Amino acid sequence: MTPTAPGSHIAGKLGLTDRIFAGARSRSLLKTVEAGLKRVDSALERELRVADALADATSRYLYDAGGKRVRPMLALLTAQLGDGATDEVIQAATALEMTHLGSLYHDDVMDAADKRRGVPSAHAVWGNNVAILTGDLLFSRASQIMARHGERAIRLQADTFERLVLGQMHETVGPSESDDRVEFYLNVLSDKTGSLIAAAAQSGVIFSNGPREFEEPMVTFGEKAGVAFQLLDDVIDLSADPDETGKVPGTDLRAGVPTMPYLVLGERKDDASIELRERIDDGVARIADGADPSILDEPLARLRDHEATEATRDLAHAWSSQAIDALEPLPDGAVREALTRFAQAVADRSS
Repeated sequence: MTPTAPGSHIAGKLGLTDRIFAGARSRSLLKTVEAGLKRVDSALERELRVADALADATSRYLYDAGGKRVRPMLALLTAQLGDGATDEVIQAATALEMTHLGSLYHDDVMDAADKRRGVPSAHAVWGNNVAILTGDLLFSRASQIMARHGERAIRLQADTFERLVLGQMHETVGPSESDDRVEFYLNVLSDKTGSLIAAAAQSGVIFSNGPREFEEPMVTFGEKAGVAFQLLDDVIDLSADPDETGKVPGTDLRAGVPTMPYLVLGERKDDASIELRERIDDGVARIADGADPSILDEPLARLRDHEATEATRDLAHAWSSQAIDALEPLPDGAVREALTRFAQAVADRSS
């Protein structure tokens, strides 16, 4: 089975044409980045091919469903601080996007998500085992690509993959009694989302032979922007419009996965917040016992309109601002402008 949802570039999803690449010099940069994204897509088409018919279908499934291509776009942007979109930059961007794709197969199994990018999730089509093995296959393919470019590329991939696994493990096990739940969750987001976005931003500098002094700012930028991105995803997860998100509203919470609005709600001591938290907890427990997930529709709609969700949006903006602060060492110009607007856009998007 192949999804029919068309592929899409980040310019269409985050409004980069109007917001990120505004101005004459940024328009020129947009053309450069779009040309690089076409090369990455061609590389993905090639690298995702598998001789085995089943593996070929499963490996291409989420790629064919579309995606924002956030990580390749960042690598291509930061590559402009060096020699531009070299073959090595394209290969690294391809490998990191494949790593991201592989993580989605695993995430959907862990979260019991029914949909991804507007189509049935891979595990809903082929079952959990095949979905997990497909994710593993994409991880191995990504590692093969990075191995072509030496020890530093291998170490970047390995370190990033380690953090992805640890982030998922910590999210699965949850915080201990002594952990601050919000701080614990932010660390999970740094590992699960920030690490890969940071690797993409850093790889553009590394593989374009850019100045080494720009690498650390790019790592910090990617970490902060990645957390902002995920915090906004937690808000979007509560969206009432699955046609925009491609997911059932409240997918994570229905699966018992805490998100930031839920955690912030837990810090509120007023009676209405306590009652809402208890209703959500009760609904999650009943769903785990086999109840219809729709029993959470009304409580999650209330959470969507609760001040805890607005506080999460504010926190996303705070992390976005920290990402922008990390750009201080970069020279003034189109790249810095685009990265600044990117950080702003990830905390303002609606899908």
